[in-house]
Amino acid sequence: MKVIDLFSGAGGMSLGFEKAGFDILAAYEYWDKAIEIYKNNFAHPIYNVDLWNMKDYSDMKRLNPDIIIGGPPCQDFSSAGKRDESLGRSDLTIIFSKIIAEVKPKFVVMENVARVEKSNAYKEAKSILEDANYGLTSIVLDASLCGVPQKRKRFFLIGELNGKDGALKPYLVENLASKPMTVRDYFGKSLGTEHYYRHPRNYNRRGIFSIDEPAPTMRGVNRPLPAGYPGHPGDSTSDRDKVRALTTIERSYIQTFPEGFFDTEMAKTHLEQMIGNAVPVNLAKHVALSLKNYINNEDVEYKTDQQMSLLI
Repeated sequence: MKVIDLFSGAGGMSLGFEKAGFDILAAYEYWDKAIEIYKNNFAHPIYNVDLWNMKDYSDMKRLNPDIIIGGPPCQDFSSAGKRDESLGRSDLTIIFSKIIAEVKPKFVVMENVARVEKSNAYKEAKSILEDANYGLTSIVLDASLCGVPQKRKRFFLIGELNGKDGALKPYLVENLASKPMTVRDYFGKSLGTEHYYRHPRNYNRRGIFSIDEPAPTMRGVNRPLPAGYPGHPGDSTSDRDKVRALTTIERSYIQTFPEGFFDTEMAKTHLEQMIGNAVPVNLAKHVALSLKNYINNEDVEYKTDQQMSLLI
C-alpha cells in the first residue's frame, strides 16, 4: 500500500514502514537539517513544506495515498518541556488531522508522546477525525517490547476510514515481546562498556545505567559525565572509571537506526536533537506490521483488557 509521511523528521517512521513492506511515496518536512538526512537515505522525494501554512492539498490528493503517517511536533506535550499548549506547536496536531480529513486516505497513523491524550489540541484533532468518519484505535506502546533496547513510551492513534473504534488494538499487542529488550540484548558486548551516562534533567534523577536494562528515553541532549555529578542511589555503579556517555552514533543505534544512516558532517547538536526526537525504527515497524496484519485479515489471539494492560 502507498504511504506518505508528514512531519517526517529524519525518517524513523518512513524507515519502519518501508521495512514492513509498505511503499513510501513521499515525505513532508520543514527542518532543513532533517531533510538533508532523509534525502541521504531514501530514494523517494521529500518536500520542504511548512504544513502550518499549507492551504492547498491537491498535490497530496494526486499522490492518492492509502495511508498517511506522521508525528506532529510534540514539544508542548512533552514532560521535558514546559507543557504549554499556547506556544503553538501543539496546533500542528490539529493541522495533521485537518489534512487527513481533506485528503481522506484509507488509514492514518499518528505518533506522539504518551501524555498527548490529555491535551486540548489532541481532543480537537480526534474530534476532526471522528467527524471525517474514521474509526480510531489509540494505544501507548513501550518501545522495549517492540524490538527497541529503550524504555520509551509513545502514543499511537490509528484511524480507518469507515472503520470501527478499537479494531486494531488486538493486532498491536499480539506480537509484543514478553520482556523488555536490554541494551546488551541488542548490542551484545560490542559497546565495550557495562555502564554509561545519560545526562538527567536534574540530579534528583539517576544518570548512570547498566547495559543489562533497557536504555532510558533518548533525549536531544548528550553530555559527558561531568566532574560535578553527585551520584544517585539508583546508579548502576559508583565507579566513575567504568562509565562513559554513549556516542551520537551509538544513540542512533539505540533508536534502532541502521549503521551509516547518520553519516554526515552535520553539527553534532543538530544530530543529537534529530536522534532524540525520532521515532525508533523498530517501534514504527511494529506498528506497520500490526496494521499490515489487520489489512490482510490475519488471525490474532484476542487478549483481555487485563492481559493487554500487563503487556503495555
